Amino acid sequence: MTRRVKTERFSLLLAGLAGGLLLGIPASRGAEATIGPAQIRITDREIASKRIDIGPRGRSAGDMHVMRHLLFNRRLSTRSIGHVEMICTFIVGNSRNCRGTYFLPKGKLVVGGSIIYPQFYELAVLGGTGLYDNARGTLTVTRTARNPNRSIVLFRLVG
Repeated sequence: MTRRVKTERFSLLLAGLAGGLLLGIPASRGAEATIGPAQIRITDREIASKRIDIGPRGRSAGDMHVMRHLLFNRRLSTRSIGHVEMICTFIVGNSRNCRGTYFLPKGKLVVGGSIIYPQFYELAVLGGTGLYDNARGTLTVTRTARNPNRSIVLFRLVG
């Protein structure tokens, strides 16, 4: 083999290794973003709520409830640290299927599941972005006041 062929093969080998390393970077960034077992305890206050009556008058299957809440961590600041956007679709009676996004300072957490009693409920953490990339776990919400609705929000994240 000539020196030129050896140099070209070596260059191709280096390019292949560099490409493999570059492909590995997103995986390691994702691993850094995983926060592991953690709890986030904050509070919220409802700022907007709208019920959409679909079909027969009064609550029935398909009716929706759209909500927006501000998020607070009173230990750090009196100012809002983020907000929540949630939509629930009524199934039967008080049972509803809900999906929401929690917009936090370092990323978003997406939650979803069924709610029967809005005073106390648990939803699955379906995923997240930013610091919460690949997050999984549960969200527990406990109402503490009405008019406006206020709640304690507890995320238990496992990954």
